[in-house]
Amino acid sequence: MRIHLPTLLALLSAPAFANLVTDVRVALSHDDLPLASGLVRSYRASNGVTSEMLEGLSWVARGQLAAKRYDDAEKSASEVYRLAVDETKKRSLDRDPSLASALGAAIEVEANILGARNQRAEAVSYLQDQLKTFYATSIRTRIQKNLNLLTLEGKRAPALEKVTLVKGKPALVFFWAHWCGDCKAEGPILERIKAEFEPKGLVIVAPTQKYGYVAGGEDAPPDVELRYIEQIRRERYAGLIAAPAAVSEENFRRYGASTTPTLVLIDRAGVVRLYHPGAMTYEELRARVEPVVRAPQAHRSAASPNY
Repeated sequence: MRIHLPTLLALLSAPAFANLVTDVRVALSHDDLPLASGLVRSYRASNGVTSEMLEGLSWVARGQLAAKRYDDAEKSASEVYRLAVDETKKRSLDRDPSLASALGAAIEVEANILGARNQRAEAVSYLQDQLKTFYATSIRTRIQKNLNLLTLEGKRAPALEKVTLVKGKPALVFFWAHWCGDCKAEGPILERIKAEFEPKGLVIVAPTQKYGYVAGGEDAPPDVELRYIEQIRRERYAGLIAAPAAVSEENFRRYGASTTPTLVLIDRAGVVRLYHPGAMTYEELRARVEPVVRAPQAHRSAASPNY
């Protein structure tokens, strides 16, 4: 529900409305960058540099990017990056979700600014450097996503663990999460695609991963979460996934599936023809699947290592 701006300002002035990141995101939802920036400045004046402040500033950078205020976005993202890296010298990045979110967003914004300025090669080089730097951390997947958005289509598909793609058949890979509402909404769309194109050779595979929790965000050991994943598969994806889903965190890292759903279309030669973090409508997805399914098999020398 959208809040009228006068009501928003009253809420933000109330002591109970104290979550900076929430406040900033509400302000941005009203396209009020000055208010969002002011909230961060005020918080920082009172609390100094904290993970919450950095995450709030990273949202400001995203808002500035969306508004095409590239110089402002670059300044904000650079500040988040510098300060976040300083904070990682005091504590582990992966023990602080807000810090990881802020740093990942800063890298993403910087890469998108380079892309918007038609500096694609520089964006790729920048992301490759960041991937090396943060390869052993939780933001690896997010960096890989942004790199894949620039480079993966037209390239051979990375190998998938616990998934066997059929040589000579096109494949649609659906990365999903047990908690993901958008994934559940995508399920019926994918079932329509399956019904229409599976008889023509399309294979749909749906890997997932563990997140360390189950319903309601309750912490869960791996065996409990695996049972919960199977429960969700049976309840929501039985018409799409006929057997227990392949569960592999490495698949998500390789494909940069930090956004769920992520959809990847691979042609008969094992080459990626669509890389799409986020949901797609039936019409959008069908328009990409149909020509790939219709195309004849390419020369085997171009085959992906999955085949």
